[in-house]
Amino acid sequence: MNGFFNVLKPPGMTSFDVVAYLKKLLNTGEKIGHAGTLDPGAAGVLPICIGNATKVVNYIMDMKKIYRAELTLGVSTDTQDSFGNVVEKRDIDYDDISIENIRKVMDNFIGEIEQIPPMYSAIRIDGKRLYELAREGKLIERKPRKVYIYSIDIVCFNKDKILFDVVCSKGTYVRTLCSDIGDALGCGGHMSFLIRKKTGIFELDNSYTLEQIAGAAKNGKIKELIIPVEEALKDYGSFYLSNKNERKFKNGNYIEYEISDKSKEHNEEGKILKVFDNNKQFIGLGEIIHKGDKSFIKPKKLLN
Repeated sequence: MNGFFNVLKPPGMTSFDVVAYLKKLLNTGEKIGHAGTLDPGAAGVLPICIGNATKVVNYIMDMKKIYRAELTLGVSTDTQDSFGNVVEKRDIDYDDISIENIRKVMDNFIGEIEQIPPMYSAIRIDGKRLYELAREGKLIERKPRKVYIYSIDIVCFNKDKILFDVVCSKGTYVRTLCSDIGDALGCGGHMSFLIRKKTGIFELDNSYTLEQIAGAAKNGKIKELIIPVEEALKDYGSFYLSNKNERKFKNGNYIEYEISDKSKEHNEEGKILKVFDNNKQFIGLGEIIHKGDKSFIKPKKLLN
């Protein structure tokens, strides 16, 4: 069994809980992992990889994410979400907090920004998770991390609640974004709701609950829910090997582009391509490298 499940993670479970549940349910002995942590209190799309799909999980993690979040103004917490302790309450000046001003403030967060990871996060410092240190009452200095915000769109604004959609890069803490926006508005705030709507090709509309997956497994239809690895990577270009080059590629050799190869349009240094064998079967990923005036495909990930 190889490929991805598009799981609709419920609130209250960690991403690891979902992996553990599916390991027990499927009981195949295959490796299983997830492509991007969701906070326990959050819901939404959680791509689960199984079998050789675990080899390309980092490429799924690199894809853009879309979230819908709710920012509650005037109340700041130590976790930057609604599950933490309240550390500050501030009055909201509704003369300043208009939807026009909110948009102006949010526009300042679009593009490459720096975020300081929250203490209650899964980042490791000297072998320990930050949230473990936070529970011990320790406050650790964290270095800012660069992330990219592609867009922020307000869905609705009602008194102290702002519902918005954000398109962002991997590594973005949406609760930190909420907290920072609240501070920029002068009243503080925290994230009171979060759902991940999309990661790459994985969307809410084609996701499955754990109950649906369990039902499919019980009825012998589990394979109908699996997304093939090449489909999960459909945003990447393709490269097709000739029969003579297939073994060379599998042995780790660089493969030069052939003049007739339609993949020449994908000729950017460092670009990742899906690689197919002579029978058009997906076998892994290759990276474009340049040597002089020639271009080659370097084996990057082989599935078998």
